[in-house]
Amino acid sequence: MAMKPSNNIWIRRQQCPCGDWKCYIKYEGDDQTSAASQLVKSEATPTSSSSEAVFTPYVGQIFKSDDDAFEYYSNFARKNGFSIRKARSTESQNLGIYRRDFVCYRSGFNQPRKKANVEHPRDRKSVRCGCDAKLYLTKEIVDGITQWYVSQFSNVHNHELLEDDQVRLLPAYRKIQEADQERILLLSKAGFPVNRIVKVLELEKGVQPGQLPFIEKDVRNFVRTCKKTVQENDALLTEKRENDTLELLEACKSMTERDANFVYDYTTDKNHKVENVAWSYGDSVHAFMVYGDVVTFDTTYCSITYGLLLGVWFGIDNHGKAIFFGCVLLQDESSESFTWALQSFIRFMGGKRPQTIITDVDSGLRDAIARELPDTRHVICLWHILSKLSSWFSLPLGSQYEDFKTEFDMLCHLEGIEEFEHQWSLLVARFGLASDKHIALLFSYRASWPLSYIRGYFLARTMTAEFSQSMDAFLKRILSGQTCLQVFFEQVGLTADFRSHSREGMQYMHMKTCLPIEEHARNVTTPYAFNVLQHEIVLCMQYATTEMADGSYLVRHYKKMDGECLVFWIQEDEQIHCSCKEFEHSGMLCRHCLRVLLVKNYFQIPEKYILPRWRLENSLVPFEDQTAQSSSDECAQAFHSLASALLTESLISKERYGYVHRELSRVLDHVRNMPNYDEFALNMTANNVNES
Repeated sequence: MAMKPSNNIWIRRQQCPCGDWKCYIKYEGDDQTSAASQLVKSEATPTSSSSEAVFTPYVGQIFKSDDDAFEYYSNFARKNGFSIRKARSTESQNLGIYRRDFVCYRSGFNQPRKKANVEHPRDRKSVRCGCDAKLYLTKEIVDGITQWYVSQFSNVHNHELLEDDQVRLLPAYRKIQEADQERILLLSKAGFPVNRIVKVLELEKGVQPGQLPFIEKDVRNFVRTCKKTVQENDALLTEKRENDTLELLEACKSMTERDANFVYDYTTDKNHKVENVAWSYGDSVHAFMVYGDVVTFDTTYCSITYGLLLGVWFGIDNHGKAIFFGCVLLQDESSESFTWALQSFIRFMGGKRPQTIITDVDSGLRDAIARELPDTRHVICLWHILSKLSSWFSLPLGSQYEDFKTEFDMLCHLEGIEEFEHQWSLLVARFGLASDKHIALLFSYRASWPLSYIRGYFLARTMTAEFSQSMDAFLKRILSGQTCLQVFFEQVGLTADFRSHSREGMQYMHMKTCLPIEEHARNVTTPYAFNVLQHEIVLCMQYATTEMADGSYLVRHYKKMDGECLVFWIQEDEQIHCSCKEFEHSGMLCRHCLRVLLVKNYFQIPEKYILPRWRLENSLVPFEDQTAQSSSDECAQAFHSLASALLTESLISKERYGYVHRELSRVLDHVRNMPNYDEFALNMTANNVNES
């Protein structure tokens, strides 16, 4: 079996951060991994149509292509205990190939071969026995459309058909998926013999011996083919890596001529060959000055072609979008390499260091951050931990895994440190994980990922789903093609350009209250920040306040007896602090603080509590004038007032309700058929409504 080239030179890092080289990660939601797992469980072919009902072919049956026909016949054969192969095809100058013959794998007879001139030649028996089962296709063109129809079909076999547990072992149905190929190569490089590799795969997939969708012979052939390919191409690949890396440096030098503020750096080994490369753009450096308080350092992907680890520094702008700060390509994942990467990044940013840095679980990276950023808070992204849970615990826990996952998720969001550690002990004891190395790993990192520990860390809403999706979209754009490093560099530059960023989602919500504090927030913050604040302003009306003897306030939801928060208010300095620490966490005031400000008759949010990073004036992407938006709001408020009055009057009697319902339906139909007005006419209409 020949090894298929990867669809992309970039893949997710699979080495587990626990340090055990035999342990690797299969990410939840990974299409290839999920497909492979499903294949093992169902023992079905990896085609989408295999799960559909397959009926016996018949003469006259029509297919769009000969490939569709072969797939259909192959699925039929598998369900009936045999496999098929392609026999002869007939071709003409006008139609090209116009006939295809598909036959049973035991069709025909084996032709005698010359015996090899060896001492003990192998005398392998042939499986061919002259079986007459077949399906012949003929191509025809009807109304200019090409189609294939079954011209002959026979399902008569002169041999026994196989049972389900036997037919899967036929060569036609034995497949090694890409995820399994990578794992086999990793184990082979580590010195595992083929029989041990098969046992490891069976244990990892949780299947009985002999139930993999391939056999030991397939693994042996695959390893042999790969070794031969690697030996033949290793010299060429090494030369390509060196040339592409030099071209990347040339691209960096050329960029300095177009962007005077572009910065880059690299290291070389003792043979003067390039090892690590890092770069950043002038716009990125400028953006870091405003939004560099929180940095996400993503090291999810590595290149299987160049053997490089990709690291990308991201920030979050005042529209909640991921912005590019810098990029690095590293030869390895050692602490020394990460140290150089962090040193380069700090140097690019003029020595400014972030308040918080968010990363994946990595001991080498943690050590480098502790050395180079001693005053920076280090946070482990919870998504990275959750994505590894299945690889770590699904096999040892079996049917208990779903219960464990539910309890683990609840534990992540506990607010008290003591409560977290108590519940952690109960979780470990309940599921018998006291000696599990991954549980020990997570607990050793506990100061960096549970909410109870990081609640007071400034994260600027980088833990939201919207930001994660924005960051993933950036990575997919730069990693979408199988490209050389120079083209990759150019793709990063295009994607990192702030002027090309989408304005999707940059829309203010309509005013929902009559509070001046909401209007003030709308005037000074971006749509993203305002929408978050507006949500808190609306919810704050559901909270009651009780002034304590020391001047603080106990803020509690009117329906909930627990979960109250304590808000401290210092009148002289206009300082307000809440025990929920939302402002310290996201940089936006919580509903509890907003409630106290309303009690104190504040019509505006104090300036110190609207951070520069959330202000409209600091947007990297120019935002359009708000005149049209304001007119739309006025129009909406006017209609809301009219609709409210109309509803009140119509509910007085059944006759009134029927009349209003009929007339509104008629008006709605009439308006839908009216021509569209331009923006000026709409604004004039809104003004006329207000004046009346």
